[in-house]
This record gives sequence, structure tokens and C-alpha cells, in this order.
Amino acid sequence: MTESSTTPTTADDVQPVGSIAMVTIDCADATELATFYAKLLGMKITYSDGSVAMITGDSGPALGFGSEEGYTPPAWPDERCEKQFHLDLKVADIAEAEQASLALGATRPDVQPGGDRWRVMLDPGGHPFCLTLWQT
Repeated sequence: MTESSTTPTTADDVQPVGSIAMVTIDCADATELATFYAKLLGMKITYSDGSVAMITGDSGPALGFGSEEGYTPPAWPDERCEKQFHLDLKVADIAEAEQASLALGATRPDVQPGGDRWRVMLDPGGHPFCLTLWQT
């Protein structure tokens, strides 16, 4: 998340090639991370075979998880800019969402650049995600 704003762009004259069906996250243990995010987001595990897992909800894209041998989680903060991705989760109350995340196995790193606007958390696989009062 940044404090700068950008002008939205549209592709009115271009037909989309597709839409996002799933975002897949590499991790050490697909089942563990799928379970964490299913509970955190109120979604269901709809596929799991030990090496990959998928969770889905009533709307939006699915989240997939793939176990990778020798997986190394990203660092936070990451001065080398090797962070692979992060999710921004829209929540009604940051403090309540933080406590619920911690109860599910997330951790809160010391570095918190968002002040009261967002909270950085780390999932059980070490991926950063943010809890935010999303404003468009």
C-alpha cells in the first residue's frame, strides 16, 4: 500500500483475455497454509492432495497453495526487495482482525510502516499480509 494516488485507467476498447480464477502461493506446507487462510477468510478447502490445496468462497477468485521442496519464506521487512507478494485484507476493525489472525497462527512483526492505517502480519508460512480499513 502506498500513500500516493494514481489515475485509474480503463480498457474500454480492449476485450479482456480472461479473469483471475485463482492466485497460487508457494509455501512449505500447502495444507497448513490453506487451513490458515480458509479460517482467516471464512472460505472452504475445496481441494487438497498434500502437495497442493485450494480454497474458495462465495465470490471472488480462489486461493491456491503449492508445497515447494526447500521453500524459503520471504523476509519482513525485506531490504533486498525479494518479497513475492502480499495480500491486503479489508477488515472492519484492525485490532480485532489482528487478534483473530494471531489466534489462527499468524505473527505480528515489529516493523509496522502503516501506523493506524494498516497492520502487517505474517502467515504461518512467513508471507506478509496486511489488515486494512480499505478506502477507495
